Amino acid sequence: MAKTFAIGATILALGLGSGPARAQTPPADSTSFASGADVQAQLRQMLAEMKPEQGFMWRPVVRDGTNVAAIEIWKKSGRPAVHPGQAEYAVVLEGKGELVSGGVMTDPKVTNPTLTEGGRIEGGVARPLGPGDVILVPAGVPHWFGITGERLVLLGIKLPAGK
Repeated sequence: MAKTFAIGATILALGLGSGPARAQTPPADSTSFASGADVQAQLRQMLAEMKPEQGFMWRPVVRDGTNVAAIEIWKKSGRPAVHPGQAEYAVVLEGKGELVSGGVMTDPKVTNPTLTEGGRIEGGVARPLGPGDVILVPAGVPHWFGITGERLVLLGIKLPAGK
């Protein structure tokens, strides 16, 4: 009897019994989060910091290592761009603009390994942009943002090219 009790106690101590599973520590939550109020506060701060002649400002809202979601404020149209290894996903937060994508970008110049800029886009498709619009430009596709109002504000994310 004592031997049976000792074996049963050992089984329970090792967690090998049929009883409830031992409590486990949940994995750490590495989620990066910004509330709508946080996003609006950062946007207002960025607008206050922009110089009158400044046409563009970018600032991360949340990040996970190299993955970043950032607010982009466009007050002036940018140059046509291609991201060879990254897709660009964006949601229009406020303002009005135009997206031209596809076609062929003229006069390409490599700015850095993740960005090639050019003179203009020939043969692209033009789309008006406004609050709530969602954009996904695949890696390697020329694109350009034009500003048709006071400003265009995007929440933008670069994603590794799909394989």
